[in-house]
Amino acid sequence: MCALLQQQLDFFETPSQFEKKISEAVVVSLSLVSLFFLVIDVDGVDPVDMSSKRLNLGSKDFISSLPDCLICHILSFVSTKEAASTSVLAKRWRYLFALTPNLEFNDSIYLNSEIANQRKSTFPWITRKKSKTPRSFVDRVLVLHQNVPLNRFSLKCEDVVHPAIIISWLLKVMDRGVLDLDLHISSEMGYRLPSEMFCSETLVRLKLGIRDVLTITTEKSVSLPKVKTLCLDYIMVENSVFAKLLSGCHALEELVLNNLFEVKGSCSVFHNTLKRLVVSRSRTFDENHESVSFSTPNLVYLEHSDTIANMYPKVEFNSLVEASLNLRMTSDQIVSAISIEDIDRSPQEEMVGNATNFLMGICNVKILHLSYNTLQVLTYCCKPIPQFNNLIHLTIQSDPEVAWESLPALLKNCPKLETLVFEGLHHKFKNCGEEDKCLCKPWEGEDIPTCLSSSPVKVLKILKFGEIFGDEDIEEQIKQVQHFLETMPNLEQLILYYDTSFDEDVYEVSAQLQWHPRVASSKCKISVISDSLCLSSTVPCSVVSKWGRLL
Repeated sequence: MCALLQQQLDFFETPSQFEKKISEAVVVSLSLVSLFFLVIDVDGVDPVDMSSKRLNLGSKDFISSLPDCLICHILSFVSTKEAASTSVLAKRWRYLFALTPNLEFNDSIYLNSEIANQRKSTFPWITRKKSKTPRSFVDRVLVLHQNVPLNRFSLKCEDVVHPAIIISWLLKVMDRGVLDLDLHISSEMGYRLPSEMFCSETLVRLKLGIRDVLTITTEKSVSLPKVKTLCLDYIMVENSVFAKLLSGCHALEELVLNNLFEVKGSCSVFHNTLKRLVVSRSRTFDENHESVSFSTPNLVYLEHSDTIANMYPKVEFNSLVEASLNLRMTSDQIVSAISIEDIDRSPQEEMVGNATNFLMGICNVKILHLSYNTLQVLTYCCKPIPQFNNLIHLTIQSDPEVAWESLPALLKNCPKLETLVFEGLHHKFKNCGEEDKCLCKPWEGEDIPTCLSSSPVKVLKILKFGEIFGDEDIEEQIKQVQHFLETMPNLEQLILYYDTSFDEDVYEVSAQLQWHPRVASSKCKISVISDSLCLSSTVPCSVVSKWGRLL
């Protein structure tokens, strides 16, 4: 027994880890059994009929009787750490986890020094030949894995392994013809990624993540003809190298740039085959790019979250179908915008930034999601508001500190809009009583014209209805929805997703909307939906229209 335990400890740092692996192995094996019975007919019993028939398996190990290739395929659906826990089940299982087509390594399991301190008291009769490290574990797995196809290699390593060792692993997996490479490392020791990573005939997905800053240098030419997905996370890269990297990915379809550092403060994404683009930088980046350009004629999906640039020399999204924008001003630009409000100047007469060219470049989009930050950009950094002639679905995120003054002009420029979605009904009350300055309910007794009177919208959805901030009142939100009913003549469906756990609230809101005396469309169907209740109703035939006449 001790000899068997000593053998199994070759893969684990301490006996206490070994205990943990035994329990993990039980969990993983039970999961495998469940998966096995979903797809395999055991003893002639149809899995569909197992609930109605009693199955006596006895002590037979059906999982271990499966072929090695099938067991390895099943193990490929869990991490290497979890798969390694099955090595304690029996001698036959000892190396099976290393034969899976997917390898995933995370050095966090080696960082707990308290485990090592508990080792002797837990298993005092077992001696260790040598303390195992992340390096030895990965090295042994790669040796065992030499004659097995390698589909995916994932490595998460933070300053535990020397850079030269990591590079040696990368060279080995690249030489093996890996298809999917996911690399998350720390650069505190500083090193270059090998140029072989950027010359591969097999690689299909490449993800490079870094905790701090990593400089990619490619002395040789870049050749990644089969790469379809490229993800760069916290990477510092020179503009020329970035352009070289993109040009070497001839079949690229998806590009993800997360917190990308541009050496000269500019970024250009030019690619003909790209279909999905995600550009995201956190709020810690509080400065404007000098220049940002896009030329992606076949792009169909764009997700862009960043501060606005000083210039957008080129923006070409000829095939764009869907876009999600979270454009924001810097803190300095926000201060300038507040000063414009304080001295009562028109934001359209004096902008604090210029994102007009970028917004003009996406005007062919059909589905658009705008954050509340982007509403501010439309107000203070865009003149004029673009004409969205193809837009059919628009989602607006709301915030109590952001006014809706840019929305009337935006909705007027969406002649084909069919579905309008509000994520909350919060907004800053500013110029709401002036003519066509806002979408909220006008002052009592005043009949102020609104852009909603000519709105083509057929479906109006209100998400997070009932969500309250500060001094807000649910009655004000109800009045806002009633205002929509009064002014939108083509509305066919109004859907409220009520954030409440009380059914009485749902009934009350539904009744107030159903029996509202003034509506612009007699065809409108009203639905109020909560987690536990869904109420639907139509406007009564005896209701009075917004003009005060009986229908």
